Amino acid sequence: MFQPVIIAGGVGTRLWPLSREKYPKQFLTLTDSKHSLFQDSLLRLQGLSHENPLVICNEEHRFITAEQLRQIDQVNAQILLEPEGRNTAPAITLAALKALEKGLDPVLLVLAADHVIADTAAFHQAIEQACILANNNHLVTFGIVPMHPHTGYGYIKCGQAQLPYGYRVDSFVEKPNSELAQHYLDSDKYYWNSGMFMFKASRYLEELKLYQRDIYSACKKAMNEQRPDLDFIRIDQEAFCACPNDSIDYAVMEHTKHAVVVPLDAKWNDIGEFAALWDVAQRDEHGNVTKGDVKALDTQDTLILNEDKLVATIGVQNLVIINTKDALLVAHKEHTQKVKEIANQLQTENRPEASTHREVYRPWGKYEAVDQGKRFLVKRITVKPGGKLSKQMHHHRAEHWVVVAGTAKVMIGGEEKYITENESVYIPIAQVHSLENAGKVNLELIEVQSGSYLGEDDIVRFEDKYGRN
Repeated sequence: MFQPVIIAGGVGTRLWPLSREKYPKQFLTLTDSKHSLFQDSLLRLQGLSHENPLVICNEEHRFITAEQLRQIDQVNAQILLEPEGRNTAPAITLAALKALEKGLDPVLLVLAADHVIADTAAFHQAIEQACILANNNHLVTFGIVPMHPHTGYGYIKCGQAQLPYGYRVDSFVEKPNSELAQHYLDSDKYYWNSGMFMFKASRYLEELKLYQRDIYSACKKAMNEQRPDLDFIRIDQEAFCACPNDSIDYAVMEHTKHAVVVPLDAKWNDIGEFAALWDVAQRDEHGNVTKGDVKALDTQDTLILNEDKLVATIGVQNLVIINTKDALLVAHKEHTQKVKEIANQLQTENRPEASTHREVYRPWGKYEAVDQGKRFLVKRITVKPGGKLSKQMHHHRAEHWVVVAGTAKVMIGGEEKYITENESVYIPIAQVHSLENAGKVNLELIEVQSGSYLGEDDIVRFEDKYGRN
């Protein structure tokens, strides 16, 4: 038995404009699977005996995480919220401390939420082998059998001593240049560093205290102030934010004398860029990967993902074309690692395209901005059954709600009423109001905002079933 720990932080900026700060790549459906990468990271553990998973995510993604767990019936998973991203070593430390609270010392299987692993049987076999080593007090990392001289991954060099199912780690190596990567491939002594680990919770903490006690102390202090919040576990923000920002490789694995590597040949990919997404996707006879309304003429080895409008290409090759409702990316496949630079520029300029999509998810459902002018904003709103917008008011805008499908329970100024299809209501500026879907099907409505300021921060909440301020 082991306990899965899913690290679900990160924003995947090299997959912009699909992946954005408030809805990053781990929650997207990017492969032929019907599920998101995060959901697949849990579903591929089916068939193995394990404890309920623990998910580490940040505050911004808590409701997305909970909803995606609900969709795959993982209702017993615990969700621990990081007040701020501090890299993998602190996240795993939180998980290890949480795992020890029941007086047991489980083996932790630490997985990233955004990996693709096509060969589940080989993955299961490697986990079972690693579990034996972890129970013998080794700190196990999974080394991906390299397929080509990749310069975007760190590498793990095997030592001379061979153990059952694995090797002692000689060293962790930074991302190499192409010549050095070819040397690593030819030597048969190097594996790609997968960022997946397996060890007893206590053994990890022992090694952490030995090499990076500041991380242990900060996380221990933060965990001493736990408090439940709906489906989530919150920790002390001030204590955790004082924690050093460090990866598990730098904090522990590069120093410990107990690191071992288990080879993993399971068609693994971390989908770190669009070229990698093209690698794992099913291609047509011309080497193209297309999704959405696409017409490709004399086009080869190109990735075209289209969410909006018809996209047509003629006489191009080796391109990445990503078309969303508010952004278009065109790049050569050999330069897709530079997409992160565009995302960083947008972040610096405070462009909304860096952080949010046109379609924004909320715990009660979602909304999409349809049209916007200087003093108006039109949204399409979907409220799921049982969903309820907070009891709120706005200082600068009035709102009109027109129900398209379903029935809405509306409260305006203390008066409650039901409105259904083709009916509408008006909410004046500064009027306290709320909206609820008390039915069994989705509630669809059009919201028209008008006023001098239409920002999302013009909300004064008086009551919220999801605990938002």
